[in-house]
Amino acid sequence: MRRLRYSVAMSLDGYIADAHDAFDWILSDETVDFAGLFARVDTIILGRRSYDVVRAHGAPWKPGTRVFVVSRTLAPESRDGVTIVSSDPAAVASSLRRESGDGEIWLFGGGQLFAALLAGNQVDVVEVTIVPVLLGGGVPMLAHTPDRTPLALTHTHVYPSGMVALYYAVPGAAA
Repeated sequence: MRRLRYSVAMSLDGYIADAHDAFDWILSDETVDFAGLFARVDTIILGRRSYDVVRAHGAPWKPGTRVFVVSRTLAPESRDGVTIVSSDPAAVASSLRRESGDGEIWLFGGGQLFAALLAGNQVDVVEVTIVPVLLGGGVPMLAHTPDRTPLALTHTHVYPSGMVALYYAVPGAAA
């Protein structure tokens, strides 16, 4: 089964975007291996708000990457390598995870989508890079969820910029 991972930068106080949906507070650190990160990914799944940000600032992933946008407000369609779906996000993720191949699926931003996929047992890995800044408000890393989800720390990495990456396995992920 293909792995789905939530890989995100987060402020020390738990936000993935500030109160204006901006992310200019994320430090630039040339030691971050973005090429290695994107090399493992062949599919992106994101929510509509994250998709709006990507459209405004440009997609950071490599050309040819399949992109699925989960939205209750956009009409389902496929165009220019982007597929917009309105069905249950956990069902979409489950279908993608069952496809053949070894490319990973990256949940790109979106605390609400993360909560839905976590509740549906579709997230295998949570990778959080903590940026040393306090925003005081904004978009939380995880929207409200009624259940606790235990995680297992697999490794950490401290960057010269002071960012700290934490890597967790999600033991309850569907197999």
